Amino acid sequence: MPAGSDSRALYERVADALRTSIERGELAPGDTVPPEQELAEQHGVSRQTVRQALQQLTSEGLLNSGRGRGRTVRSQTRLRWHLSHFEDQDKHSANADAWANEVQDQGHVPLQEVSVGLEIPPPAVAERLDLDAEKDIVVVRRRVRYVDDVPFQVADSYFPEDLARGTALMQPKDVSVPGGLLASIGHAQKRLVDEIQIRMPTKDESARLGLPAGTPVAEHMRTGYDAEGRPVRVMVTVAPGDRHTLVYELDPA
Repeated sequence: MPAGSDSRALYERVADALRTSIERGELAPGDTVPPEQELAEQHGVSRQTVRQALQQLTSEGLLNSGRGRGRTVRSQTRLRWHLSHFEDQDKHSANADAWANEVQDQGHVPLQEVSVGLEIPPPAVAERLDLDAEKDIVVVRRRVRYVDDVPFQVADSYFPEDLARGTALMQPKDVSVPGGLLASIGHAQKRLVDEIQIRMPTKDESARLGLPAGTPVAEHMRTGYDAEGRPVRVMVTVAPGDRHTLVYELDPA
């Protein structure tokens, strides 16, 4: 091979050039990547080669897929999620819950879409709530959480139906009260158990969160117990690995 020759495939050279533009800020988050024909002429390659380059950057999580509107540069915002402080009763206010307050503290804009329903709990949830998965039902509050209009998490909270019946937990909207909703109905969480697993997302999770192919997620399952030791809620949050840093602060034994 001649000295100084470039052995990279043509699409890799195009991808490298676009990646450098993103890293330098010449293409900022939200910007639309130039059309395929324009890129092909600029780099002296075919449109098929450009498509390969764009697909490569999409797989790396640098670009959104486009879906007919042209690919755009993805936000590289990473949320520091302080799980040891998350849901601290002092973090709840009348205007926003602990998660929203944490997002605001980091200089971003939170938004939550909420739906509520009655369901038979998944086996793992029924087990943690000490319920019969074939007979008992739960109230589930489903959230899609956004940061700066980008879907960042899906979070489903399950409550025993007899506990949630007739309370604000049944309202299909983002409801916040000082100290938290469970505390307001006499079942403040006094002990929390966290379980975290890293896995690949389901097809539905990938679609709801707009995940590039190959992006792993963290599944955070938190079970809350009241002062009598009764399990009062299981929250299952799915958080994309490229958008979160999970932080715990622990007192040494």
